[in-house]
Order: sequence, then C-alpha cells, then structure tokens
Amino acid sequence: MPWNLDSDRPIYLQLMERIQHDIISGTYKPGDKLPSVRELAMEASVNPNTMQKALSELERIGLVHSRRTSGRFITEDETMIKQLKTETATEHIREFLKSMEHLGFTRPEILELVQDTMKEEK
Repeated sequence: MPWNLDSDRPIYLQLMERIQHDIISGTYKPGDKLPSVRELAMEASVNPNTMQKALSELERIGLVHSRRTSGRFITEDETMIKQLKTETATEHIREFLKSMEHLGFTRPEILELVQDTMKEEK
C-alpha cells in the first residue's frame, strides 16, 4: 500500500499513523522485526531522520522496542495492540457520525442506514 503523505500535517505523525495501522491491521504481527530505518524511509520516500523520529515516538509509547544491534520489534503486548485498534476504530466512527450529522441525518437514521447497508453486503 502506498504511503500517501500530505503536506498539511507533520510527516512524522503520518508515518507513525501508517505504522500503527500496519500493526493493528496485522501487516506486522506482535514480535515482528521492523525493516530498518533506511528501508522504511526509502519505501515511504522520506528522509531517514524523519522516519527515525516516527519510530522513536512509537518506541516512547511502547508500541515498538529496540534490541541492541538487532533492530526494532513490534511489542508483544497484544492488549496494547487491541486497545490501539479499538481507539482507532472509535475515532473513525466518531468522524463518520459527525459527517453523517452534517448531512442532516439523525442518530436513529444513521443506525438504520448502517444496518440496511450491512444487510445488503451479506
């Protein structure tokens, strides 16, 4: 998946979000070794220093940890990953609700529309 970065927000934050997404979606599993800073920077087409900052922030929050001379690894704390996944999903739902309310839908109408759409998708 391409790294779609925009200039409206700090790049390192977008890199953090992308790596977090890759972790909660299962692209990276708990305990997996991350590619090197240089590899990730090349893949994202960013400066290695920017990628280093993103990875350092992910280390600071405990999602990633370093092993001396071995590289960086995803946390094995599945509870933390699940909590991050839930928080991310909740934020997406809040944004969706706000958008639907701006379109003039009430909460019951939104729920009905979601339920109808889910029935159609089966």
